[in-house]
Amino acid sequence: MKIVFMGTPDYAVSALEAVIQAGHEVSAVVTQPDKPKGRGKGIQMTPVKQCALKYGIPVFQPVKVKEPEAVERLRGYGAEIFVVAAFGQILSEEILTMPKYGCVNIHASLLPKYRGASPIQWAVINGETETGITIMQMAKGIDTGDILMKRAVPIDRKETGESLHDKLCAAGAELIVEALPEIENGNLKPEKQNEEDATYVTVLQKSLGRIDWSGDAAFIDRLVRGLNPWPSAYTVYQGRTLKIWECEPEDGFSDGTDSGTAGCIEKVAKDAFYVRTGKGLLKVLQVQLEGKKRMQVKDFLLGYPLAEGTVLGE
Repeated sequence: MKIVFMGTPDYAVSALEAVIQAGHEVSAVVTQPDKPKGRGKGIQMTPVKQCALKYGIPVFQPVKVKEPEAVERLRGYGAEIFVVAAFGQILSEEILTMPKYGCVNIHASLLPKYRGASPIQWAVINGETETGITIMQMAKGIDTGDILMKRAVPIDRKETGESLHDKLCAAGAELIVEALPEIENGNLKPEKQNEEDATYVTVLQKSLGRIDWSGDAAFIDRLVRGLNPWPSAYTVYQGRTLKIWECEPEDGFSDGTDSGTAGCIEKVAKDAFYVRTGKGLLKVLQVQLEGKKRMQVKDFLLGYPLAEGTVLGE
């Protein structure tokens, strides 16, 4: 098929490469404009743009894809279908109906659950045991279109936002390659989403990562894993940000008899320290102090000998 691929972050790269390697003609890649990044604020290309240039595919980076000039440029590519994966802009109805087969989205959840911009991280934070990929016929509204294909992906006990992202990238790449010939041959029966089952998730904000120690240890563990690698979960230690990269609820301390100050370091061992939460102790295994490298707690303690009774977050 003749395709225009629309995407921006790493999540979309695997799908783009899979479509190319499957023999489809990608006439153009549409991605967000390059932006300054890092301390030096150097202009950095989007991951999808980098991939497109590697394969010699023309790249279009509209500031607003709904502007008349952008719409006409899209029309000029003569694509039969637009494949979208985390593009980052809302498409107008004119664009959605432009190609012969419309626009399909590779969404990182089992719709109608987890519509919105950050379904991967929220699935981990909320303690789901399963998520997946949905190939959806795009329509007006946020992730509300008809379902064409689905594939479930299990969420492991120690899953992080990063590891689940990678699993879903691979699943999405496989599924879109399977879906395209079925779409072209008219073999798929679109399935309406059940609005009663729909849930929405918001864009991740850095403030979400600040740990509220009055929560329970199991939730804080999920928060740490879900926000790894960005925006990461953190607390405050002696006036400096302390990121928590690895932890686990301490078995046997969720019996309803917890007492003491939330955020208090109850115990310091050779390779971990234990923090009192609103329910249970959290065993912390890997941290990163502001201005320092990420390290195991056993190495952190060599330079920062934590005292039992220290309260984090103040």
